Amino acid sequence: MNQVLKYYEKLALPIYILGLLLLLAVMFVGQSSHGARRWLNLGAFKMQPSEIMRLAVPIAMAWYLSKRENKRHAIDYVIASLFFILPVILIINQPDLGTGLLITASGFYILFLAGLNWKFIVGAAIGLFSLAPLIWTHLHDYQKNRLLILLDPSQDPLGSGYHTIQSSIAMGSGGLIGKGWLNGTQGQLDFLPERTTDFIFAVFSEEFGLLGNLLLLGLFALIIGRSLMIASQAKNTFTRLLAANIGLTFFTYIFINIAMVSGIMPVVGVPLPLISFGGTSMTIILISFGILMSVHSHKELVGSS
Repeated sequence: MNQVLKYYEKLALPIYILGLLLLLAVMFVGQSSHGARRWLNLGAFKMQPSEIMRLAVPIAMAWYLSKRENKRHAIDYVIASLFFILPVILIINQPDLGTGLLITASGFYILFLAGLNWKFIVGAAIGLFSLAPLIWTHLHDYQKNRLLILLDPSQDPLGSGYHTIQSSIAMGSGGLIGKGWLNGTQGQLDFLPERTTDFIFAVFSEEFGLLGNLLLLGLFALIIGRSLMIASQAKNTFTRLLAANIGLTFFTYIFINIAMVSGIMPVVGVPLPLISFGGTSMTIILISFGILMSVHSHKELVGSS
C-alpha cells in the first residue's frame, strides 16, 4: 500500500481515541453557547470535537473491518458498531442531535459497505425507531418543540417555528432566477437566523432562485459521483470503505440540510458542506477530500504490497 495511505491506517486508532478524550473533555470544561456545550476554548480558537469524530469514526471502522476482512464474524460487526455508538452517546448528550445522526448514518454506511446484510441494518433501524418513546423522554425541551412544530410552524411563529417560516419565505421569494447577489431581503435584513451557517441554502435560494439551486445540486452530484467512482477503483478494503463513506456522508449532509431548510425535517443544526461558514467543519471536509484525492492519485499502487 502507498505510504500515505498506510499513514492513515496507523493514525486511525490514535485519532479515534483522541476524539473520544476530547468529547469527554467537552463534558467537563466545554464552552456553552445557546444552551449546548459543544466547544473547547483553546485560547486562539474554538474547536468542536464532534466534527473531528465525523472523520475519525469511519477511518477507525474501516481500519478495523479491513483487518478482519478474511475472518469476519457477527461479533466483528458488533465491535465495529461500538466505534460509532460510543461517540454518538457523548455527542447527543451535549446536545448535538444533528451531528449524532450523521455519525450514526456514517457508521451504518461502513457496516453495509463491509458486507453486513441489509436485513440486519433494517432490523437495527426498526429497533431504534421502537426506542422512540424512550428517546423522547431524554430530549431537551427545544428539541421536542422542533419536532412538534414541524407539521405546522405557524403554531409558534415567533419561537420554534420562526426558522422554518423565514426559510420558506426566503426560498419561495427567490422564484426562478432569484433576486440577485446580495439583493435578498430575508437574508440581508437579518430576518433569517443562522444565515451564514445552517440556513445558508435559504439565502442562496432567495438570491439565485431555482436555476441556481439546480446548478448547485448538480455540482454536488458531480462530487458525490466522483467519490463513489474513486471508491469503486480502490484496490483494497480500507480505501474502498473510506472513499465510499466520504461520498455517502457528503450526500447525507446535503440531504439533511436542505430537508431541514425546506421544512421537511426538524431543525437539527447540520451545515451545508462547502457553503456554510464554520472552521472545524470546513477543515474536516477538506481533509476528507484530501483523502479521496490521495486514494485516487495512488490507486495503481494501493494493494500492491
